[in-house]
Amino acid sequence: MEAPHSPSSAEVASKTVAAIDIGSNAIRMVIAEVMPDGHFEILERFHRAVRLGQDTFRRGRLGGQSMRAAVAIFRDFLGPLKMYRVEMVRAVATSAVREASNAENFLNRLFMATGLNVEVITTSEESRLTVSAVREAMGEALDAGRGLTLIAEAGGGSTLLTLLEAGEIVVSQSLRLGSIRLQETLSTSNEAPDRAATILRHHIQNVVATLRTALPLDRVRTFVATGGDARFAARQVGKPTASPDTFVVSRAALDKLVERCVCHSAEDLAKKYGLPFSEAETLVPALLVYQHLLTQTHAKRMVVSHVSMRDGLLLELAHHVRGVEDTALVRSVIRSAESLAEKYRVDLDHAHHVAETAVRLFDALQPEHGLEARHRLLLRVAGILHEVGSFVSNAAHHKHSYYVIANSEIFGLNREAVQIVAHVARYHRRSSPKPSHLDYVALPREARIVVNKLAAMLRAADALMRTRERKLPPPRFQRQGDEFVIYLPGAGDLLLERRALAVKGDMFEDVFGMTLRLEEG
Repeated sequence: MEAPHSPSSAEVASKTVAAIDIGSNAIRMVIAEVMPDGHFEILERFHRAVRLGQDTFRRGRLGGQSMRAAVAIFRDFLGPLKMYRVEMVRAVATSAVREASNAENFLNRLFMATGLNVEVITTSEESRLTVSAVREAMGEALDAGRGLTLIAEAGGGSTLLTLLEAGEIVVSQSLRLGSIRLQETLSTSNEAPDRAATILRHHIQNVVATLRTALPLDRVRTFVATGGDARFAARQVGKPTASPDTFVVSRAALDKLVERCVCHSAEDLAKKYGLPFSEAETLVPALLVYQHLLTQTHAKRMVVSHVSMRDGLLLELAHHVRGVEDTALVRSVIRSAESLAEKYRVDLDHAHHVAETAVRLFDALQPEHGLEARHRLLLRVAGILHEVGSFVSNAAHHKHSYYVIANSEIFGLNREAVQIVAHVARYHRRSSPKPSHLDYVALPREARIVVNKLAAMLRAADALMRTRERKLPPPRFQRQGDEFVIYLPGAGDLLLERRALAVKGDMFEDVFGMTLRLEEG
């Protein structure tokens, strides 16, 4: 459990936030009011079609016309943002932008036109946000079933699959089975509907078959589908549940719906079901993905949740504006870090001991460093992972730790946060940051300041715990003028600890302007 938070008077009033999602076939925005108790009410939703995925999946880059359309949409969004007096916006982009060779130019144009900074998120971050929203919507029902739970979303660029056991994420995979991507890569748009369906089915089966080892679908007992095409299935053949945002679709009902849809073109589907063409053309590929996944599991029905990744974004914004830590996110991040540490055979007992001491230092130094709870979590993760580089070689293992962490995914952390963790682990021993360290210098100034503060604390914690027995009481801290005194209960002779601290404590003094002093007691 991370440090508790005491609400301040600034958190009493409701706040207005917005989440923007740049997808493969549309840009969507939702504006919500976050209430003092943490729940949020949707004020308005916006959906504007733009075919970014068609460009990326066909040519590998975003086209000029699509980029201009997207910039115009973002400019239009400024009006509602101002009207609702939105206090915080988080805008994210997924596969269509993530895979485009000119993504950086596109994001720069959006920022220059609107001042909105768009974050390109990883597939694991997409999955985590979606799972967070589903968990909030379904509550205990998500954990009630035996076996594994599969949460699937067939988007325009990819299909995200997340396996949960007892409500906790155990694996997440992204398949290149997005509806727009399938049409572009398989060129099914010009085929007769039944022929296109045959091609799609064959390709979907082949892709899913390659993941049987990583994704034990035969152990899945609960199948949850999200996304617009799953919601279409729920509207057509689904049955309501006790939850207003959840429907169930039986296997037989889904099969009948799919067979009705695969014999129609996108134009016919748009007319038949009153759908915008942009939604009608994604329908058959997505339904075929859901149908095949369901057949590979032991689930008897498809549970359709009406939430989306944007609801996960809103949940995080709600936590942020209220200054409340998301305990589920913290648990996910720590579990992911532990899994990575185990993969590289880290002594987890020592790692947790160092991490716990580091966050105790963080709490004691709060008036000096002025960092936030999210930085405390990054310090804990760096403590857990600081010795992963020893798997490569004990010599210069701090440098190897940087490389391993910087090139890994830690579930719940974006790339910027992972880079900070990697640098903090890199500087847990030997040299402090230098101008000649190009990766460090390439960080934004704010990130470099965070790295310096966290690394100084991690170095001190590692020095203290290098020889200290795990069963002894934790250290206590006290500032005395220009000294920061560390009391080690039951330590006895402090010779080894003082030597270790003499080697690693220089960075602490440089960063915080205090000398470290060890005392027994």
